[in-house]
Amino acid sequence: MQDIPHIPVLYREVLESFQNIDNGVVIDCTLGYGGHSSMILENNPHIKLVGIDQDQTAIDFSTKRLVPFSQRVEIKKGRFSHVIKDILQEYGADQIKAVLADIGVSSLQLDQKDRGFSYESDNLDMRMDPDAALDAATVVNEYSQQQLERILYEYGEIKNAHKLAAQIIANRPFYSAKELVAKLMPFLPKNKKIHPATLLMQAIRIEVNNELGELKGLLESIETSTLTSAKVAIISFHSLEDRIVKQTFARWSRSCICPSQAIRCECGNNHHIGRVLTKKPLVAKSDEIQANARSRSAKLRVFQMERS
Repeated sequence: MQDIPHIPVLYREVLESFQNIDNGVVIDCTLGYGGHSSMILENNPHIKLVGIDQDQTAIDFSTKRLVPFSQRVEIKKGRFSHVIKDILQEYGADQIKAVLADIGVSSLQLDQKDRGFSYESDNLDMRMDPDAALDAATVVNEYSQQQLERILYEYGEIKNAHKLAAQIIANRPFYSAKELVAKLMPFLPKNKKIHPATLLMQAIRIEVNNELGELKGLLESIETSTLTSAKVAIISFHSLEDRIVKQTFARWSRSCICPSQAIRCECGNNHHIGRVLTKKPLVAKSDEIQANARSRSAKLRVFQMERS
């Protein structure tokens, strides 16, 4: 296997989920730096892979990294919730065998201080697409207190969101993540497993990149497509994402959609579009967590499309 700058999370579980795919097209909705894609291509020598990313830096890196598989790779730039519709139309439902999405920011993006994802960054950016209009500075310095409370509570699940939002309003403008975290540190929730600023940064990042909206858009595109037998594998990193995936997969697997109070089925009892392959999410093993602490939060859920 070629040298890679970091090991993608749950790589063994992803490869195992896709191990019986011996032809057709696999879509990697979050190409990133090509970790999952390179492993899938190596492990499945007869498939074609279509990768999607909105970060040109990641695309440039992955284009070079995937040169050994260049005859079997196509890379498209854009938000996956939109681009996947074009791919589904281009290749057709029967050709697409799997869809993978690793939701969230990559380790390399976190490590690049100039991107503003880290609480040690000297700027406030957090855009996965550097050309996008909304950045973290706009959120922090221009959002109303009510808007800030909403994203801190909903996306960061921070209980004292009101107090944090008030502190941001009282002390802004902020020009760096480092400055923001330093000022808010006394008010941030303490957790032995993660840095106190993790949930704050997570909430702002999700707002900047519309991450939950992107995930919902992806799932909606898959649901309304004509995919017949593809596997859908989603890796999430926090409860909000995982809840969306879990509830969506559960709904897709229900044959009867009658109200719970209905005496008998009147819907036709034929609404399921497949079945859940992971009753419980797959999580990282101890050796992976030891090698990559970020993997401890990762959860993989897999769904098998079974449309007739």
